[in-house]
Amino acid sequence: MKNLAVLGATGSIGDSTLSVCRNNPELYTVKLLVASTSVDKMLSLCLEFNPSYVAMSCPNATAELAFKLKQENSASQVLNDEDELLQLLSSAEIDSVMAAIVGGAGLKTTLAAVKAGKEIFLANKESLVMSGQLFIDAVKLSGAKLWPVDSEHNAIYQALSPILQDCIGHCDLTAQGVSKILLTGSGGPFLNTPLDSFNTISPAQAVKHPNWSMGQKISIDSATMMNKGLEYIEARWLFNASREQLQVIIHPQSVIHSMVQYIDGSVIAQMGNADMRIPIAHVMGGAKRIESGAGNFDFFTSPEFSFMAPDYDRYPCLKLAIDACYQGQHATTTLNAANEIAVDAFLNGNILFTQISQLVDRVLQKTKTQSISSIEQLMEIDLIAKVSAREIIQRDLLC
Repeated sequence: MKNLAVLGATGSIGDSTLSVCRNNPELYTVKLLVASTSVDKMLSLCLEFNPSYVAMSCPNATAELAFKLKQENSASQVLNDEDELLQLLSSAEIDSVMAAIVGGAGLKTTLAAVKAGKEIFLANKESLVMSGQLFIDAVKLSGAKLWPVDSEHNAIYQALSPILQDCIGHCDLTAQGVSKILLTGSGGPFLNTPLDSFNTISPAQAVKHPNWSMGQKISIDSATMMNKGLEYIEARWLFNASREQLQVIIHPQSVIHSMVQYIDGSVIAQMGNADMRIPIAHVMGGAKRIESGAGNFDFFTSPEFSFMAPDYDRYPCLKLAIDACYQGQHATTTLNAANEIAVDAFLNGNILFTQISQLVDRVLQKTKTQSISSIEQLMEIDLIAKVSAREIIQRDLLC
């Protein structure tokens, strides 16, 4: 059995991960659970899985959880600060890490596990969006095993040859006959909504994804297709793809999770129901297929498949992300940070749906080109971009 750490244990990916653990209790011991503020949910998970360690990023939540665990006579030890968490992730007590903390907050913990050479189930796309080359270099240097968890990247991984699967981050796609990676996206809830009504879109409408059950932030990103843009950046680093080797395709049914096109004309696709337990079970099973708990796809009741090119007038965030991808890590870090502030502002009613892309664009225009040599440099760029985004909201965009 392997000792598993789940970073983002109370989120949607955490839920799916622990569901797979329930279906395969012989494979993993849940050693560490990490979350932000959901004390009651974390308490319930501690009582069920009895992890040796638990951590909350919010100090008040840490104190409250410690009190409640003591009342329940739980043996789970509450870590006091981030340093203790980073030391544990680097220790021999942890074998595998599900990296599912949303946003830039997950970068430091994920990178600590990478540098320690752990097996990484990567569901925190911002780790690659922000750190890109630094992250991939750290994986190669430490010998960490990197598994892509996002349904799209996991689909691409499954459609690649074993040779390419063994060199994630340094793939030579051309040498292995890959013509193009086809990254699919549903188009979100507003695929057919008239553009002239986008200014009236509410947060309640935007979080209702037609196919997937996800958290609020990623649901808004799916509505703007910024999520697909972030996945595009992630795919660029995971598979060492050039701009000519990456293409986004709208596939509203979300059955084909992505495809790989080869020079002989073959296209290999990975398909399945829209259930994150499927890619999670794939990576957690390692060399063998295991039970995911998800239902099998029914071909006889499925709708017809359709495909279309993305409309950048409808999805300007997608275009911003694709352009930033090849400008450098300073641009992708700025894009990610500005988007986090923009989505939060929209959810709180401070900007319109259409102003999400406008805000990100304005912050990107202010960023300066620079070479990146450290995570600290990236965190500074992240902070500057967030401050800039907040200033623009207060000065110009408050609706």
